[in-house]
Amino acid sequence: MTVTLERPLLLVGCGKMGSAMLSGWQSSGITAGGVYVVEPYGVPESIDPAALQAVSSDEELPDDLDPEVVVFAVKPQQMEEVAPRYKRFAAPGTLFVSIAAGTTIGVFERHLGEAAAIVRAMPNTPAAIGQGITVACPNARATADQVALAEALLSAIGECLNVTDEALMDAVTALSGSGPAYVFLMIEAMAAAGAAAGLPEDMADRLALVTVAGAGQLALQGPETPSTLRENVTSPGGTTFAALQVLMAEPGLKDLMAKAIDAATKRGRELAG
Repeated sequence: MTVTLERPLLLVGCGKMGSAMLSGWQSSGITAGGVYVVEPYGVPESIDPAALQAVSSDEELPDDLDPEVVVFAVKPQQMEEVAPRYKRFAAPGTLFVSIAAGTTIGVFERHLGEAAAIVRAMPNTPAAIGQGITVACPNARATADQVALAEALLSAIGECLNVTDEALMDAVTALSGSGPAYVFLMIEAMAAAGAAAGLPEDMADRLALVTVAGAGQLALQGPETPSTLRENVTSPGGTTFAALQVLMAEPGLKDLMAKAIDAATKRGRELAG
């Protein structure tokens, strides 16, 4: 999807996720209308300073600034303080996009006004290398063109999916938002088990890491389902079969993952209030 902004983009927060998005936007040319960044700690060196105007506070933004989109990329616990400062931009032609986990559309409508067009999004950390996946949910005020604009912005850091039911965002956060941590834990566990079986620790670490990365790419790029791929590598009575007898027993990996995602989903609802 190719979209070019006609008016400036205002990025509030330029930490790891904010800078990852900004790099993707600059590479795609989507920010041809100009970029303003509010970041008290300065823009990372990886970002070309000539392609934007960075300030440390919203008070330093031009009085006549008319952004086409405002992206909130600050921590969720900061949002109650930060969001009200940008109410002056809440005009019909301005879209607000938030990537703050657990912060509902209602929070932004309360601070920005019910007329504000808002898209709540949940990316994940592989966005830092352009391999993330994001789910976006618009409010009733966001037009079809604004939803398409949000999708284009979020697609700069990976894949983007859309939902219309905000209640699903807690499950999204539990599965894909928190999901990288589950995979990292699996890598840790595989490496530790390999070392316990006698492998040198550095070799066990590398074997676990590349195996998980390669298996993920095979599942992503190939035509076969993960279930079929699992069956393909499992010979009856072989070593993989013996391991899967343990992992697929009851309670097994599927049961633990179901409990983990359920716990994360419930916690997301609690944080949202």
